Parts: sequence; C-alpha cells; structure tokens
Amino acid sequence: MKTSSAKAKGRRLQQQIRDMMYELAPWLEEDDVRSTSMGASGEDLLLSPAARRTFPVTVEAKNVERINIWAAIRQAETHATKGVTPVVIFSRNRCGTYACVPAYELLSLYSRLHQLEQEKPTP
Repeated sequence: MKTSSAKAKGRRLQQQIRDMMYELAPWLEEDDVRSTSMGASGEDLLLSPAARRTFPVTVEAKNVERINIWAAIRQAETHATKGVTPVVIFSRNRCGTYACVPAYELLSLYSRLHQLEQEKPTP
C-alpha cells in the first residue's frame, strides 16, 4: 500500500471517531473535536476543553490490517495527560471498529452507569 493510501485510511478512521463523538455529544460545537494531520506528533484527535470534559480520553487511531497493540497502547499512554484515559481505537478493512481501554476504566464506566440507573426515580 502506498504511503498516501495508508495515510488516507488512517484519516478516515480519525474522522469516523470524530463523527461518533459529535453524534454522542450533540452539544459539542463544530471545532470541538479536530482530526490532526497524518504524521503530526501527539494526539490523533484534538479536543477542546468542552470536548475533553465530555470525553476525558486521548485517542490513538489505528486503521491497519495487523496491529501491534502494545506499541499502540504505549503511544496512547505517552500522549495522555493526568486525568485523561489513553484509548486505542482500531479497525481494519471489512471489520468493525473497536477500542482498547484500561480494564479498570471500562469496568468503572459500567459501574457508574449502573449507579445512575439505580438513582433514577421510578414513575
């Protein structure tokens, strides 16, 4: 695969993730989540303070046929600041898009969702 094709493939995944964030948080404004240029160092998605409050993550996007998950995790961890969860979101041709997050963070999210459900008033 040519370098330009590989970069375009990666850019498409970044844009897909950006679009998911806007779909899940319709209160965010147009420039709150921006896809970085391919080859730029740092996070793959730049989040405004409003977006970071909604999604306290740093995203490493990988759209490859074979992923070195440990290298991708290390890369995400390098970009994560205090209080921000490193997340690897990955995909490949003709397959779904998945996320790799620290296990404690994932289980904590489900626990908090369960607590919120329990706190809802019954009609």
